[in-house]
Amino acid sequence: MPRVIRARDVDAVLAPYPQSEFIDGDWDPGWRTAQAGRRQVNVFHDGPGEKDGLERYALELQAAGFHVVPDQQPGGGRRRLHITRP
Repeated sequence: MPRVIRARDVDAVLAPYPQSEFIDGDWDPGWRTAQAGRRQVNVFHDGPGEKDGLERYALELQAAGFHVVPDQQPGGGRRRLHITRP
C-alpha cells in the first residue's frame, strides 16, 4: 500500500523547472501539482509541450524514488502523472 505523500514533496523535486501560474485568466507554461488524497499527488503541465514536459517530470520523479503512473483525465481530458510513494 502506498505511503502518505504531500504535494510539497513533489514540488521540491520539480523546483528547477518553471512552475505554472494563473495570471490574467490564463495559465503560464510550466508544471503544477494537485493533492489527490493522502496517498497521491497529480502533476500537470500547462502550455505547449505537454507530452515532453510530463515525460521529463516523470524521469526526475522516478530518479527521486517516487512511483509515477502516466494517466489521462476521463473523456479525453488533460494528461497528468499520478505520483505515489512506493
